[in-house]
Amino acid sequence: MQTLRIAYATGVTPGKWMDRFKERYPQVELQAWRHDEGQILDLLAEDQADAVFVRYRGQSPKDHTRHVIPLYEELEVVCAAKDHEVEYYDESVPAEVVAGFPQLNLEDYPEAVGGPSVAMEVVASGAQVLRVPQSIARLFARKDVVTRFVEDGEPTQVGIAWPVHMEDTTLLEEFIGIVRGRSANSSRQASVRNQEQKAKRVNDKAKFEAKLKAQAAAKRQKELAKKQARSNGGKPGKPGGAKGRKKR
Repeated sequence: MQTLRIAYATGVTPGKWMDRFKERYPQVELQAWRHDEGQILDLLAEDQADAVFVRYRGQSPKDHTRHVIPLYEELEVVCAAKDHEVEYYDESVPAEVVAGFPQLNLEDYPEAVGGPSVAMEVVASGAQVLRVPQSIARLFARKDVVTRFVEDGEPTQVGIAWPVHMEDTTLLEEFIGIVRGRSANSSRQASVRNQEQKAKRVNDKAKFEAKLKAQAAAKRQKELAKKQARSNGGKPGKPGGAKGRKKR
């Protein structure tokens, strides 16, 4: 059975794309998991994943070893305890105001100590606020924590990355096509292109064979005409080889 391995950063929700892939390719084993610890791009270098959904800020992580296609942008939010000053803003808080609050760094809370869940507990205590992409705030939302957008915040980008030197990219191209919204019948899908190319090869072969048959038939006709001419003792299509004498 063929296998496709997909890892995704915390907060990314690729479920709908995976469901569509499974519907189209039920014979393929799709292995997918959330990667919470370490650099997700290392999974590609170590051949532990065929593709990853990566989150990055600023310049694309694309290089000579991997392709990266940007998919969408995430807005930054600030998380704070209920009754915190943040709660009194309707939708967003100016970045300079947020900068004035004690800040919690999510990198200080790896999975070994509980990850983002524990970080949100600290936020709920009112000790510090946490700035994260909106998707992470939604994933670890709590009733005792409020979130507001950060005005002029630092948005992040989510993209899909895969190795440059991958031997067979057929399944991955199909998955990327689904992620980018292509339908099952899109001519840009690898499977559709393969079918079209196969149909073209069959059609070209049929045309070539028909041409050979036509040439063979023409050759036989020509040979038959020559044979008939020889039997008549003259040129093809004339009833006799000698020229008729002019009557006086």
